[in-house]
Amino acid sequence: MPSQQPQRGGAWRMVAAMVLSGTIGWFVVTSGQPPLDVVFFRCLFGGAALLGVLTLQRGWVRMTRAQAGWLVLGGVTLVLNWLALFSAYAYSGIAIATVVYHTQPFFLLMLTSVLQREPFPFARLPWLVLAFAGVMLITGLEHGAGGASMLAGIGLGLLAALLYAVTTLATRRLQAIPPGQIAGLQMVLGVLMLAPLAHPAAGSYGGGTWGALLALGLVHTGVMYTLLYGAFQRLSVVSIATLSFIYPLVAIVIDVMVFGVVLGPLQVAGMALVLLGVVANQLGWALPLRRRARG
Repeated sequence: MPSQQPQRGGAWRMVAAMVLSGTIGWFVVTSGQPPLDVVFFRCLFGGAALLGVLTLQRGWVRMTRAQAGWLVLGGVTLVLNWLALFSAYAYSGIAIATVVYHTQPFFLLMLTSVLQREPFPFARLPWLVLAFAGVMLITGLEHGAGGASMLAGIGLGLLAALLYAVTTLATRRLQAIPPGQIAGLQMVLGVLMLAPLAHPAAGSYGGGTWGALLALGLVHTGVMYTLLYGAFQRLSVVSIATLSFIYPLVAIVIDVMVFGVVLGPLQVAGMALVLLGVVANQLGWALPLRRRARG
């Protein structure tokens, strides 16, 4: 059927984008730069690449005022989402912040239900909960209460999740606009937002730093956001929400292969739960939650 092809095209784009997302931390650490400066260069290089290719392909599409508004909303929330998430790491640690951030699929479903008046997909909710439980096991919640600092980190993580959900919904409003144009213009907006705040010491950067920053801009932004926004335009909200759990799974694999992190039994079990949740949702498995009473 015609409607199935966009779904398949959206799925592989989303999977590829999430795999690339899982390697972002590797390049951020390799760059050795503060998050604010990393985000600035990511927007700068990514925006230049996206808009350069779009111009060469003559792929620009005229936008209406309403579409421009949705694009700006998505761009602002995207950049603020990055800043909130990176700031959360300093307060609560990467593990806690990652778990909190992955509540974004639930924010996405709730916002869609409230703002777009779409029925909440309760039949698929168990798979989202299962995947979220897997993320909790993977990240290894071993921290005790941390007072005000921990609460600040959790609050920033929740804010980042909410902002990313808004970015997703705003992007899905731009069905007729090329993904490269959407992401490229949002990166330009990010440069304008961060230019007064970033203070990169570019003169002291070595080859490794520039290589990491270029990869973050060209690959993790230019390529990844073209794939990601293409997926947003093709997939249902439920599929987007569930496939997003591939990102932490890949990040853990990178930790093991590159940084030598040893996984415990609970983390291995968490990886299995994430995969099960993703596969179950994509194949449309249903749990027998209710049975009709026989007369």
